[in-house]
Amino acid sequence: MYPERNIEQYMEYEILNNRPGLLGDISSLLGNLGISIDTINGVENRRRGLLLRTDELNKLKRFEYMSKYIDDINILKVRKPQVRDRLAVRHGRFIKRDEEDKKLFRFTRQEIGILVDFLAEIFQEKGHMLIGIRGMPRVGKTESIVAGSVTAKKKWLFLSSTLIKQTERTSLLKGEYDQNNVFIIDGAVTSKSMDESHRQLIREIMSFPAIKVVEHPDLFIEGMDYSLSDFDYIIELREDENQEITYEKHRKQHWFEDEDMNFFGGM
Repeated sequence: MYPERNIEQYMEYEILNNRPGLLGDISSLLGNLGISIDTINGVENRRRGLLLRTDELNKLKRFEYMSKYIDDINILKVRKPQVRDRLAVRHGRFIKRDEEDKKLFRFTRQEIGILVDFLAEIFQEKGHMLIGIRGMPRVGKTESIVAGSVTAKKKWLFLSSTLIKQTERTSLLKGEYDQNNVFIIDGAVTSKSMDESHRQLIREIMSFPAIKVVEHPDLFIEGMDYSLSDFDYIIELREDENQEITYEKHRKQHWFEDEDMNFFGGM
């Protein structure tokens, strides 16, 4: 309706007095200032998140100034939308992020739908992006990656995997070198691989400007010349919040057996 309002912003405010008509008053004030509301939702207890559009950032600064005289709300955030902001507005709550390590996000199996949306948002970024996913077998790691690729309308390629059988790609077809592809690496398989052609392919793709997702990143860095600091995101997926993620099974001689064989039973 207003094509000139092409600057997208996220705003979050705390409700101090949830009186009748409060949302309508705020919406009207935003509209009178030339700010459109794309999406709005409660994101936490007594908090509301909004995805807004405007043609001038100064209009939002005016709203922030005027809001200081509104005793019913307290503006907490006004910024360019981040992935967490979009998901908070879409799902009505924030995804869990580690307080100290800001690139570490935690999910449980009950939250796989949110995880898929989270991955889809990341997969739509341009250029290099390295994502690590920790989790025990059959918790839904591979399913989430594939579903996120589908949601983002991306083609996915397994460079190493134990999905149906142990797979170690040693080369790619010319058409598979596509920056729009999502490249999936099983860190347990690749770190134990004795095939130098496979390891060389992994090194090549790691420097390729595309999305890479590594299952078991902690095992991956043990056998390859990378560190956790190279990852843009680390995701932990558990059956429940109390499940411990361990790697004893992967370090045994037959570490690759039965890893994620139940592909369609894990969603």
